[in-house]
Amino acid sequence: MSSKIRDYNKLAVDILNELGGEDNIVSAARCATRLRVVTQSTPENAKEKIASFPGVITVVEKGGQIQVVIGTNVDKVYSAFTQLMSGNNKIDANSKSSILNRIIATMSAVFAPFVYVLAGAGILQGILILIKLAFPEFEQTGTCQVFSFISWAPFVFLPIFIAITASQHFRCNIYIAVACCAALLSPTWAEIAKLIKEGGTFDLFGLPLSETTYMSTVLPPLFLVWLLSYLERLLEPRLHSIIKPLVMPLICLVIMVPLTLLVIGPITASAAHYLASGYNWIVNLAPWIAGAIIGAFWQVLVIFGVHWGITPVIIENIHTYGKDSFQAYQTIAVIGQVGAALGFYLKTRSKEMKGISISAFVTGLFGITEPAIYGVNLRFKTPFIYGCVCAAIGGMVAGFFTPYYYTYAALPGPLTIVNAINPEHYGSIIGVAIGSAIALFGPVILLQILGTNENKLNNEKIENDTPKVVIDKINITSPMIGKALPLSEVPDPAFAQKLMGEGIAIEPTDNHVYAPFDGVVSAVFESSKHAIGLVLDNGVELLIHVGIDTVNLTNNEFNYHITKGQQVNQGDLLISFDPQAIKQAGYPLITPIIIVNTDQYQLITLTENKDVNLDDIIFEIKQ
Repeated sequence: MSSKIRDYNKLAVDILNELGGEDNIVSAARCATRLRVVTQSTPENAKEKIASFPGVITVVEKGGQIQVVIGTNVDKVYSAFTQLMSGNNKIDANSKSSILNRIIATMSAVFAPFVYVLAGAGILQGILILIKLAFPEFEQTGTCQVFSFISWAPFVFLPIFIAITASQHFRCNIYIAVACCAALLSPTWAEIAKLIKEGGTFDLFGLPLSETTYMSTVLPPLFLVWLLSYLERLLEPRLHSIIKPLVMPLICLVIMVPLTLLVIGPITASAAHYLASGYNWIVNLAPWIAGAIIGAFWQVLVIFGVHWGITPVIIENIHTYGKDSFQAYQTIAVIGQVGAALGFYLKTRSKEMKGISISAFVTGLFGITEPAIYGVNLRFKTPFIYGCVCAAIGGMVAGFFTPYYYTYAALPGPLTIVNAINPEHYGSIIGVAIGSAIALFGPVILLQILGTNENKLNNEKIENDTPKVVIDKINITSPMIGKALPLSEVPDPAFAQKLMGEGIAIEPTDNHVYAPFDGVVSAVFESSKHAIGLVLDNGVELLIHVGIDTVNLTNNEFNYHITKGQQVNQGDLLISFDPQAIKQAGYPLITPIIIVNTDQYQLITLTENKDVNLDDIIFEIKQ
């Protein structure tokens, strides 16, 4: 509750502790917005506790993983989390997960770290497409050619990126993995493959080689590194430490590269080709059905974090055919949730939710929808449903134009629509544009007409709490005796930046906390007893948090005089505490008093008095 939102090291430590410590961790990875952790067992209430940490959007348990949705700062948390690990856990402990779950987890771990590089390159290609349409002569210039090969470089050398991330995931030597994959990209091998394709023959150890090339491929380098990890573990205990640094790379190179050229490469490349062909057959049979299905359910897959499984099919389509239809429909699905966040922003009257929804909308422009899904749309259900329905309609309409993307977008969204432009098939960009417009404006219109579902949820919450007394003005007296301070002086960002709501702080000169109004105890913290939540009869939801970081104190520094759910009257003793013990433990006694449901009130006036007593008014609230 009092954790520092920007202290990513602290957040990583808290997550690790809640997941049972290092011994319980099998593996950790990250994607664009999530920390993905595989554990031997999930501690009781770990998901709920982690989800309550400041900076965590939500927690999903799926695919054999605990997925902590953090947002675009996940890289900082992941970096801190991995530094806490000694690296002794075995990756094969994940064998308890199903094969499908392990495949999805691997795809996420391999592609997520460099997805933004591919996205940046894809946007550059989109910009070049627009410039060439506006100025056809630009295509013949040296400037165009230079930026063109720059934009294609990450895709051409994709096996190198995969070697780096896959070696980290499978825990093998990153430099050996890169060396093996780099050999597959050798210009000499490209010439040999071309010779074979033209009817020539070429053999290795007397066995004929295939014409498979490895630029922009996914499965060949992925399987190479996976098998390399087993080879290294086989050799590790058998090589003397003196010769190991030299002999290990030598043996791995002379085994893995020929094995890939002869077996791994042809088989996995064919598998990727057949997977892509199977998807394309379905799309060609009924593109409007494919568009409707992808539009409706793609973001549902994002909720569970299993959306990386389609990546090899998309990249194989781009590599083999120079185009892919899945990302065209995927873009429309993404824009459906972006439109829902925008519609929510325009409809809601809550200042807090306006800030959250507009932030989620902006993030969604870059193809990242988790903040929109978890922060707004799924939270109120109706926006998420409207986004999926409108995306399904948009995908179906787009399907009648047989749309394609002509370069890999990595993070499909509003900014990547230009990837559908092709002078030989203008129906592609027309279809994506129309489908995207339906997906964007449909949820906006529906939310303005049918509402956001906020009032219904709030009413349900009120019915379950003590009934509110609706009056024009509410006065709240001080629950403590001491010196009043503004929240800005509280040494904790979560309180100082008012992220939890408007309020005031008190430096106590007494050692008791009293009920400031009649109400019900809504929250207690049994391990430390350092804070209390109240739902007052006047409708105010109040949090009283004695001290800063005092959640760490568990040696009876605090005592409750109430229980959760208990009805209390103004002046009843709630908490008593030992000021000297708290100070000796190194924790400030400054006590934030927060109005948790700040957004339900028009005006909250704070006392200007420096010293406050139990009868003094500290909040004057207008509804």
